[in-house]
Amino acid sequence: MDHRAMVRLSKRMSLALRHEPGRFGLSPDGAGWVPLPAFLAALRIDRADLDAVVADNDKQRFAVERGPDGVDRIRANQGHSIPVDLGLESVSPPDRLYHGTSAPALDSIRATGLHRGGRHHVHLSPDVETARRVGARRAGSTVVLTVDAAAMARDGHVFHRSANGVWLTEAVPPRYLTT
Repeated sequence: MDHRAMVRLSKRMSLALRHEPGRFGLSPDGAGWVPLPAFLAALRIDRADLDAVVADNDKQRFAVERGPDGVDRIRANQGHSIPVDLGLESVSPPDRLYHGTSAPALDSIRATGLHRGGRHHVHLSPDVETARRVGARRAGSTVVLTVDAAAMARDGHVFHRSANGVWLTEAVPPRYLTT
């Protein structure tokens, strides 16, 4: 499978697992897991293609594991707009986290901070390079914001860390952001 085909499949997988499982005839459990045989059939893909996308995805968006019933299952690690409980424990963040965005969004972010929008959390990166890569997906030049996560945590904000290393929080008020 070439790179472009892998990107297209990754986007379909994200749609099916994070946003519109019903469109594919899927019913994730409360934690977002879908039995792998049902997922493969719904997306009309084979296991080798799925494994290639999961292994190649630079953001490690997906988790595949053996379920308690002995059947392999898949879910997205974060970014859902559907109700799911990923079972993430609150953890102390590093002092600084980062968020990549586009220059046109900067004025709004400076005024109101970072909000989760239709997702469950704001996504933050552990390093500048990852944040820059995430921000580059948006139109316009990329800006990386520094989040004073230590101050947020001291002030009572809760952080979670997903299985793929993305840091999650409800919102980031503007006073914790610098460019």
